[in-house]
Amino acid sequence: MKLERFFTSASMLALCAVVSAGCVATIGNRDPLPPTNATLGQQLIDLKKAQDSGALSPTEYEMQRARLLERKW
Repeated sequence: MKLERFFTSASMLALCAVVSAGCVATIGNRDPLPPTNATLGQQLIDLKKAQDSGALSPTEYEMQRARLLERKW
């Protein structure tokens, strides 16, 4: 009984460690701008449309525009 309880506890601990490590690795490896097939010009047009529609504030637009323009193509 004690051995079964030990293995159950050890298994749960190992599972938590694996899940936590995966979450940390995923969070640390996020690319702020995921790869896309759209050209830079199309992305800038889409960004401007988002600002014009009110989805982005002027500040958000400028920040996103700067991020797009500083990417290495």
